[in-house]
Amino acid sequence: MAPVTSLSHSVEQHLTSALSATLPEAAGADPLLRRSDRADFQANGILALAKKAKANPRELATQVVSHVVTGDLIGEIEVSGPGFLNVTITDGAITRNLAARYADADRLGVPHSAAPGTTVIDYAQPNVAKEMHVGHLRSAVIGDATVQILEFTGESVVRRHHIGDWGTQFGMLIQYLDEHPHELDHKDSQVSGEEAMSNLDRLYKAARRLFDADEEFKTRARRRVVDLQAGDPHTLATWQKFVDESKIYFFSVFEKLDMEIRDEDIVGESGYNDMLAETCRLLEESGVAVRSEGALCVFFDDVKGPDGNPVPLIVQKSDGGYGYAATDLSAIRDRVFNLKASTLLYVVDARQSLHFKMVFETARRAGWLNEDVKAHQLAFGTVLGKDGKPFKTREGETVKLVDLLDEAVERATTVVREKAVKVGLSEPEIVENGRYVGVGAVKYADLSTSAVRDYKFDLDQMVSLNGDTSVYLQYAYARIQSILRKAGEARPVAHPELELAPAERALGLHLDQFGETVHEVAAAYEPHKLAAYLYQLASHLTTFYDQCHVLSPDNSPEVVENRLFLVDLTARTLHLGMALLGIRTPDKL
Repeated sequence: MAPVTSLSHSVEQHLTSALSATLPEAAGADPLLRRSDRADFQANGILALAKKAKANPRELATQVVSHVVTGDLIGEIEVSGPGFLNVTITDGAITRNLAARYADADRLGVPHSAAPGTTVIDYAQPNVAKEMHVGHLRSAVIGDATVQILEFTGESVVRRHHIGDWGTQFGMLIQYLDEHPHELDHKDSQVSGEEAMSNLDRLYKAARRLFDADEEFKTRARRRVVDLQAGDPHTLATWQKFVDESKIYFFSVFEKLDMEIRDEDIVGESGYNDMLAETCRLLEESGVAVRSEGALCVFFDDVKGPDGNPVPLIVQKSDGGYGYAATDLSAIRDRVFNLKASTLLYVVDARQSLHFKMVFETARRAGWLNEDVKAHQLAFGTVLGKDGKPFKTREGETVKLVDLLDEAVERATTVVREKAVKVGLSEPEIVENGRYVGVGAVKYADLSTSAVRDYKFDLDQMVSLNGDTSVYLQYAYARIQSILRKAGEARPVAHPELELAPAERALGLHLDQFGETVHEVAAAYEPHKLAAYLYQLASHLTTFYDQCHVLSPDNSPEVVENRLFLVDLTARTLHLGMALLGIRTPDKL
């Protein structure tokens, strides 16, 4: 299907032509069109143009109006205030545009990006042999939604999960497993994610006890770190067992999150080991990095410590070891030169902003980032408890991600079960919908908040049917499906000849903004704006329900069909928009 030009863009084109006819030197000027509560749209650009042309803005606006053709698209246009233009769209234009979107079942008329590129996105970064906690939630949820949105707009997206799978702590684990070789044996049986994490936790605690109590074991463990870094085959094979066991656990958690994580997309710290020495050599030979007290460092004029002295980015330590910077810079080289990325996107905690600022600047100095290849940190804030403090258990420990998700699903299932009889849900449907509602509630609470802000984790509010929650949106979708089932032989059909009620117009105009919203969200990496759009859509739908009964016997067949068409397109838009956020929309709720 061909993409559909939005009503706002069509009006903008009409106004741009009228501006050019009135003031030739203003050719191509932005009329600054916005939605308005005084009309369908308001154009504010004439004030700036009049000032530049030293003309009276109201008189200029009047001349522009005289060049605007009204009829099929623009019903009315008038000058308001000092020189604003208030534009009202015809009812027929609204319905025709929505009908064109309705005909495109897959994309609802949303065009692909005019200039797609290749984005490598780094998100969902758990650590091998460690439990995932609430801190991992935001990177995974924000990253997954961003992937869906970018791919929908036509961007080529390469996923990268930069797991923590390297470092000195593995010496202790490898040595212990080498001396207790059957600790991770599964005897060909399937192991659940919970069992895998239990195995890793048990092994880690046993290795730590021995490491703290036995000096000879501690010496052997430290020697193992050297063997690991040197690429000793036996040591690497033992290390791989920890990685494989951890992946069983990772995949089980991501499955709970209703999120696809592919094995080929997991490239951890170890994946860049062979590049570290060359990265350091290139930086040193180019003068980007210099030796300071034996360490290879990059200095910045604007990064100083409390004592006023420069704080460097340490790429290689004085003992020859490599820090996180060396790995991150090597990853940039790989993503730019091997994966041919035009954008590098990092969904990483805001507390690491200084590190990434220095890494990106180092890569720019080295020539790996430039005008054609950009890097951006999609920084996110902290998950807080109801008390406004970092989210912890009652014992003060970090909340396990699986526990949080299980509780969300349990609460949501209770909510679903309360309405199950009314909508005729079977027990399997109650369980399935409870999962979709619970996980959706957690995701939406995160995604409906600007990523950089902290947010409070409140499950009671998250699973509420009222307010800005995913349950409210899911319920709106399910309610439409119920209407469509009750419609009998009546079918959704657009009738452009019909006059629209105010609530129908408001709903229709908002529906037409979906494509523009998605592209704005993709360009700025701001999923919360898509969540806000969908919440507003559901709110318009609620007003529509109250003011425009769909299946009323007092309606003519054409009105019934047109209103079924409006609610069906609303359902499709909710379904697609929620899917881009990684949230399911059950047909019954």
